[in-house]
Amino acid sequence: MRQQVLKALANPARIFYVPYTLAVINFAVQFIVFIVIFVIGLVMYGADSWVNPLYFLISVIVVHLILAVYSKRDPQLGQIISAKLQLLKKKIPGRLAA
Repeated sequence: MRQQVLKALANPARIFYVPYTLAVINFAVQFIVFIVIFVIGLVMYGADSWVNPLYFLISVIVVHLILAVYSKRDPQLGQIISAKLQLLKKKIPGRLAA
């Protein structure tokens, strides 16, 4: 039993070499940014908008590769970021959330 718990903590779930939480956060943030840029482009330029979905896909892949490199160095990176987000939700002061 003890070995299974340690293995689960040492090897977090991954999506293409990036921890699951980081991959989901990356996609969500990139998608929201793309939607905002797309709507602004439609409002300002109409049908002649310069916004292309290909830019979105390229940026998601590039950021995912960067996250894969950093998570290779620190495999617990996703857990650290999710713990920081939980501290922010609880409104714990920054000096306590070292």
